[in-house]
Amino acid sequence: MQRFAGRIILLWGWRRSLVAFAAGALAVLAQAPYDFFAVCFVSFPVLVWLLDGATGEASDGWFRRLRPAFATGWWFGFGYFLAGLWWIGQALLVEADSFAWALPFAVVGIPFALAFFYGLATVVARLFWSSDIGRIAALAFGFGLAEWLRDFLFTGFPWNAVGYAAMPVPLLMQSVSVTGMTGMNALAVFLFSLPALVAARRHLRLGIALFVILVAAHVGFGYFRLATPVKPTRSIDVRIVQPAVDLSEKWDASVRDRIFATLLGISGKAPEEGHAKPQLILWPETSVPFLFTERPDALTALGDMLADGQMLIAGVVREEGGSASAGSRYYNSVVAINDKGEIVDAVDKVHLVPFGEYLPFADLFERFGVGQLVAGPMNFAAGNERHPIGVPGGLRAAPFICYEVIFPDLVAVDAASSDVIVNVTNDAWFGDTPGPYQHFRQAQIRAVENGLPLLRAANNGISAVVDSHGRIVDALAVDARGAIDAHVPVSGRALLSPDQRRINGLLIMLLFALAAFTLNVRQRLRVN
Repeated sequence: MQRFAGRIILLWGWRRSLVAFAAGALAVLAQAPYDFFAVCFVSFPVLVWLLDGATGEASDGWFRRLRPAFATGWWFGFGYFLAGLWWIGQALLVEADSFAWALPFAVVGIPFALAFFYGLATVVARLFWSSDIGRIAALAFGFGLAEWLRDFLFTGFPWNAVGYAAMPVPLLMQSVSVTGMTGMNALAVFLFSLPALVAARRHLRLGIALFVILVAAHVGFGYFRLATPVKPTRSIDVRIVQPAVDLSEKWDASVRDRIFATLLGISGKAPEEGHAKPQLILWPETSVPFLFTERPDALTALGDMLADGQMLIAGVVREEGGSASAGSRYYNSVVAINDKGEIVDAVDKVHLVPFGEYLPFADLFERFGVGQLVAGPMNFAAGNERHPIGVPGGLRAAPFICYEVIFPDLVAVDAASSDVIVNVTNDAWFGDTPGPYQHFRQAQIRAVENGLPLLRAANNGISAVVDSHGRIVDALAVDARGAIDAHVPVSGRALLSPDQRRINGLLIMLLFALAAFTLNVRQRLRVN
C-alpha cells in the first residue's frame, strides 16, 4: 500500500489530472441507482494521496502554491459530476430538432462549473494540510464547506452531495435526522478518506478507532430508530397516479383529451383489494395538459369523478393576467380541487430550474436566439411564497414541485408545520437513466430528516409512498402506468428542529476545521 500511495503522490501533469478525474468518476457508483458506497473507500484515499503531492515551489506566492491543489480537486469534481449528471442531456433529446445543439453545454458545461466547488474544497483542505490524520479532517471540512455553498450559491444545485453515498438504505439514513446534510457530507468524506492512513501508518490506530466508532454509531442509531415503534396519531388513504405520458405528446393539442381521460380513468377506478377508498388523489407535475382557464369543463369532469370528501392535488400550469395591456404570467403549480370541482388552494413553484423553466438574463440570451430548453411551451414565473395545503383528515401537506425537494432547508421550512410531504415531478424528461433514481433518493432523505411520510407522484417514475423513516411502502417503476393505493399513518415530527440540525451540521464541520488547524500548527511547530 505504501508503494501504491507513493506512486500516486509522485504523479504530475496530465497523469495527476487523469487519476483525479477517474477517482471522481468512480465515486459516482456510490450514488443511486448503484449504491456501491464501498467505492468511496478507494476514491477518497486516492484524492488524499494526490493532494499530498499537490504542492508548489516554496518560492511561489500563495496563489501559485495552491493551484495544484485546486486543479486536483477540480478534475476530481469534473469526473464526479460528468459521470453523475450526463443524463441531463437526455432532456434535450426529447425535442432533438430544436435543442440537440445545446447537448455539449448541458452534459459538459454543468459538470465543468460544478467542479469549481470541489476545487475550492481541496484548496481549503490544503490550507490546513498536515502529514497525519489532520489532513483527513481538513478534507472533510473542505468538502463540507463546498457542499454547504453548493446548496445556495448561484440559485443552488446540491445534487448528488457526497453525504448521500453514506445513506443507500433506510438503516443508514437515520443519522441525517441529527446531523442534517451539512454534517453528513463532512462525516462521509472523513470516513471515506480514513483508509489513506494505511499508507503512512501515522495515527493509524486512532484512525481505526474513529472508523469503528463512526460506523457503529451510524449503524447502531439507524437500527435503534427503525426498531423503535412509533404510534400513529392520524392517517390518510391516498392514491398516487402515474400516467406515463409520452413527452412528445405532452403539449400536443390533438391528444390532450386522451391524456386527461387516462388520468380520470386511473383516478376513478375501484380501490385495490384491502384498501379503502382514497381520501386524497395525487397527480404529477404539469399533469393537466391544458389551462383550466381555457377548459372550465375539465373542472366539472373532476367534480364528477371525485366522490364525497375526496380531494385531488394536481400539478398544473396556472395562468394569471392575459389582459390586453399586459401579457399572461404562467406558474408551475399544484392545485387542490375538492369534490365539487372547485380549486380551493394553489401553491406555485418558487425555486425554478434555470434554462429549464425560465431563462436567466433573458434579453441577452434571446439576442442570440437562445430560449428555455425543456420545460414546455412557455417561460414560468416564480411564486412568491409557499404554504401547506389542508387535505382530508385535518392534515396539512407541504407540496414541493420537482427538484425543490432536493433543498434540505427549503423543505424543512414548510415541513415543520405539516403532516406529510408531497413531491410532484415529471422525471420522464430523463428516461430510464440514473437521474430519476437520484432524484427519488434525495426526496427519500427529506422524509427521514423531517420525520414525515412522503407522497411522490411522477409522470413516469419513480412514484412512491415513503414512511417517516425512509422505508418504501409502495412504488411504481419507470415506464409503469397505474396507481398506488396506500394507507399512510401520520405519527409525528422530526427528531430535531431544522435549526438544531443546521447547528449540529455546522458544529461537526467546524470541529473538523479545528482539528485540522490544530494538527497543522502542531506540525509547523515541530518542523521549526
